[in-house]
Amino acid sequence: MNMRTTPLRPKLPLLCLLLATAGCATAERRRAEAAPSATEQQAPADAASEDRRLLAFLDRAFDEATALSPETLTGLGVKQRYGELDDYSDAARVRRRELAEAQLRRLRAEFDPARLSPTGRLSFRLFEDGAENGRRQFAWRWHQFLFSTNGSPAGQLPVFLINQHRVGTVADAEAYVSRLREVERVMTEVAGVVRTQAGMGIVPPRFVFAPVRADARKVLAGAPFAAGSDGTLLADFRKKVGALDAPATVKERLIGEASAALAGPFRRGYGTFLATLDAIEPKAISDAGAWRLPQGDRYYADRLRFFTTTDMTADQIHDLGLSEVKRIQAEMEVIKERVGFRGTLQQFFAHIKNGPQFKYPNSDAGRQQYLKDADAFVAQAMAQAPRYFRTLPKAPLEVRAVEKFREATASVAFYNQPTPDGSRPGIYYVNLADMNQVLKPQTEGISYHEGAPGHHFQIARQQELGGLPKFRRFGFYGAYVEGWGLYAERLGREMGFYQDPYSLFGHLSLELWRAVRLVTDTGLHAKRWTRERAIAYFQDNSLLSERDIVKEVERYINNPGQATSYKIGQLRIVALRRKAEQALGPRFDIRDFHEVVLGNGSLPLDVLEQQVDAYISARKG
Repeated sequence: MNMRTTPLRPKLPLLCLLLATAGCATAERRRAEAAPSATEQQAPADAASEDRRLLAFLDRAFDEATALSPETLTGLGVKQRYGELDDYSDAARVRRRELAEAQLRRLRAEFDPARLSPTGRLSFRLFEDGAENGRRQFAWRWHQFLFSTNGSPAGQLPVFLINQHRVGTVADAEAYVSRLREVERVMTEVAGVVRTQAGMGIVPPRFVFAPVRADARKVLAGAPFAAGSDGTLLADFRKKVGALDAPATVKERLIGEASAALAGPFRRGYGTFLATLDAIEPKAISDAGAWRLPQGDRYYADRLRFFTTTDMTADQIHDLGLSEVKRIQAEMEVIKERVGFRGTLQQFFAHIKNGPQFKYPNSDAGRQQYLKDADAFVAQAMAQAPRYFRTLPKAPLEVRAVEKFREATASVAFYNQPTPDGSRPGIYYVNLADMNQVLKPQTEGISYHEGAPGHHFQIARQQELGGLPKFRRFGFYGAYVEGWGLYAERLGREMGFYQDPYSLFGHLSLELWRAVRLVTDTGLHAKRWTRERAIAYFQDNSLLSERDIVKEVERYINNPGQATSYKIGQLRIVALRRKAEQALGPRFDIRDFHEVVLGNGSLPLDVLEQQVDAYISARKG
C-alpha cells in the first residue's frame, strides 16, 4: 500500500492472504447482487437486528481466521500466541482454506441477504466474494514465490520482530526469545514449500538469488554470530530489554537466552534457508514472465482480475498504458518548455537524472534532509486537509528510512499501517540506500502517495471506521488502495502544492511511472517481453533512476499483475469524481465526495461506483 506490494505483505504476513482475497467476483455478478432492487430497498423491520447478528458472525469469522496466524495477531496489537510464528507449510494453507469454506457454508445457511439492510447486504456479498475468490487464488498457491527481490522470510522475520513485537514485560521478552527459536521451524517449512515448487518447475528467475542471499547474510552479521558489535536483532532485543522495569539479573538472563537462541536455532534456520537457495538455483533460468510457468497464461489472467477488480484483458490494459504514457508525456513537454530546456523529453529526463542540483548528498546528512523534506510535505498536506476531507485519521504518521539490512530487497517507498490500538503509528518508509538514485523532484509526490493524503488517509481511516465488520476494516482491494494513493498525488495539485515546476514535473513523472507499469507488466507476462526489453522501455519512457528501474521490473516479474492496480484504480476514481461533478454542478462538495470514497473502506471498483451513484442520487434528491 504503497509504491510496492510484496507477495506476502510482510507487515501482516497472513492477514493479507486472508483478506487480499476479498476482491474479484466479476463486475456483472457484483452489480446484480450488491445493488438492491426496488422492493429490497424497503428494508424489513428487523433488518437492524439481522445486521447486528451478521456483524457478530463476520467478526467471529475474522477472529477465527486470524487466530491461525500469530504474526497477524501481533500486527493487530493482540498479544495472543505471542511467542509463536506462523505456520508456513502447505498443510497450514490447506487448513486456512478449509476454514474459509466452512465459514462460507455457515454464512449462506444462517443468513438471507433479503433480510439485511443495504449496508449489511454489501458486507454479506463482500465476504462471500472474498471466500470464493480465495478459492480461486488457492488453486494458484504454488505459483507464488516465497522469496524474491521484493523480500523473503529471511528479511521479513527480523522486520516483524523489530517493528511489531513490543516488549513491555519480562513475559514479552521471553516471547521474543521464543520467536527467535521458532525461526528454525519456519525456515524448514519454507524450504519444504520452495523445494516442492522447484519440483513442479516453479523457480524464481536467476537474478533473484543473489540479493536474497545477501539480505540473509546481513542478518547474520555481528554478535552473537561473529565478534564485534551487536547484530541487528540482538541490538533490538538489548534495547527493548534495557527499557524494562526488571532486575539487572533478569535482564542479563534474557539477553543471554536471546544470544543462545540466535546463535543456535535461529542461525540453523538461516542455514537451512541458504542451503535451499543453493540447491534450487541451478534450476533457475533468465526467462521471467508468468507465461513460463505451468498454465501461465491462465494464471496471469486471474492475477489481473484479482488486482484490478475488473474484467480487463492484458491487451486492453497494455493499450491503455500506451495511451496514458502518451498523454502524460504531452503534459511534461509543456513543463519542459516552461523551464526553457532545449532538447527532447528523453534528454530532459537525462538532465534531471544526472544533474547534481536534483539530488541529495549520498551521506547521512543527505538522508536526514530527505526525511526532513518528506516530513514537511506530509505536514503541509495535513494542514490543508480539512478543506478537502470531512474526517481525518486519528492515528499518527511517521516517516522512516528502510532498515539497512533489507535495503537490497526493499522497494522505493511504501506504507505500513498502524495498529488499531494506537501502539504503532502509520509508517511511511523510504529506501535511502543510494542517494545518487533518489531524485528531489519526486520527493513531494511520493510523500502525498505514501503518507498524506494518500495511504495514511485511506488505510488508517479504514481501521477507524465504526460499525463495519473487521474483515472490511482490515481488508484491501489493490486497485482501490493503490488507485487512491495515485489519486492523492494528483490531488496535491488542487491543494496548491507542487509550486516548483521541477516538483510538478516530478509529480507527472510518478504518474508516468504507473502508466509505464501497465505496459511493462502486460508486456512481460502476456507478450513475452524479456527482462531487458522491459528495462529498456522504462529507460526510454520514464524519469526513474537506473537502480529503481531494475528494481521495478524485477518486482513486476515476481508479483505478476500487481503493478497494474495503481493506474486502473486512479482512472476509475477520477472518472467517478467527474461523473459526480457533472451531475451535481454547484451542489458538488469535494469533502463529501472523498467521504463517500473513503467512508466504506476498501471496495471493488464497481461497488465503489455504486456508492458514488447513490451519493449522486441522494444529493439530487
